[in-house]
Amino acid sequence: MFNSLRDFLYKNSFLLQNIDFLIFLALAGTLLASLTMSSGIIGLGALAVAGLTFVKLLTYPGARVRLGAEEWCLIIYFLIVFISLCGSTLFGLSLKGFLKTVTYILFYFSVAQLFKSNFKYGIATLFVIAAGIFFESGIAFLQNFTHVQAIAGWQDVSNLNPEQVMTRVYGTLQPYNPNLFGGYLVVGLPACLGLTLWLLVKKYYKLAILFFVGTGAGVLSLVFTGCRGAYIAFFMMTLAVLAISLKFFWANYKKIYLAVVGAGFVLSTALILASTSLRARILSIFAMRQDSSNSFRFNVYQSSLQMFKDNWLLGIGVGNKNFREIYGLYMKTGFDALSAYNIYLETAVESGIFALIAFVAYLGMQCFNSVKYILTSTDVAKVVLISAAFVSLIGVMAHGMVDTVFFRPQIQIIFWVMMALIASRD
Repeated sequence: MFNSLRDFLYKNSFLLQNIDFLIFLALAGTLLASLTMSSGIIGLGALAVAGLTFVKLLTYPGARVRLGAEEWCLIIYFLIVFISLCGSTLFGLSLKGFLKTVTYILFYFSVAQLFKSNFKYGIATLFVIAAGIFFESGIAFLQNFTHVQAIAGWQDVSNLNPEQVMTRVYGTLQPYNPNLFGGYLVVGLPACLGLTLWLLVKKYYKLAILFFVGTGAGVLSLVFTGCRGAYIAFFMMTLAVLAISLKFFWANYKKIYLAVVGAGFVLSTALILASTSLRARILSIFAMRQDSSNSFRFNVYQSSLQMFKDNWLLGIGVGNKNFREIYGLYMKTGFDALSAYNIYLETAVESGIFALIAFVAYLGMQCFNSVKYILTSTDVAKVVLISAAFVSLIGVMAHGMVDTVFFRPQIQIIFWVMMALIASRD
């Protein structure tokens, strides 16, 4: 009887017959809303995607949930987070963080099901992400050349000359913060590069040139953020791109490949040396305790590690508000913090060692699946897009070593889209 009712509803509803397109519209709207809207609005968009997917599963003939091995790791992670919530001494605050986790995971599974059933929507979604990056790059250029003023103490200027102080752009993302903007560019820029190469493969040369220019603008915008975590991530992403490109160029174009890589290295080094403020910003990464921002993070790491040692099994409960309440009992005087400034340490503190293992296992399996597909698939166009998602993952994992902007919805939304793209590789 249920199947008969489902078939009747589907055959007599124009909306249900186009449910995938509606899910894509909700997804695109969520991505575009993340450019200027609050976290609450972005979360509602993500829930709309999940809600429409639920409707599809109930009404679409033959619709079913397909889970990969890596997604079982994510389910295990979620179950451990739920157990951590139940054991939290600050249940109310943890519940808020848990509901955010539920939203993101439902969003991921919904987008993954969309891409698995219709990969063209994965390609279309990358175009939406690229449009957001291009828009934000334009804002970044405007902010940089008008020397926008810092809203907060975004860099240690105590040991810098005036010409070494960098103008740090922050785009339109809420709340205004160059590190958040840097993280957004890290997770989103691979979509621009991936589409550039995909358009070349499809022989849309004029569009490919346009996207190449846009990708370059995005890279410059990342530089303008002054976000050192984003610089580290971009370096790792560059290595990943070079490693992937070996598959296509090493056998037949070895000399040209080495020449291009060498020229790129020389040009990048020259640009860094030519900019006093950029050179000072990069060198501050290695200043250790001599830089106040570095020193602050080291103090937070020490306190967070102690929190983990005292709550290693199930953590303190998920959520930054919960973290801040407990952190006050461990912090060094004068070094208050909203997070652990490391996504792996944050996960361990909030949900315990087993949640960390499950989360890292998920990331590791996504890396493994990506590399396996890149090395074995003969579908060049799809390899390019999966490679873009893999490079995005590498960037997020690297940036996450020194910051926790990963947990902001603007980054989470794109991150889970990229993970869904990898999950739809087959």
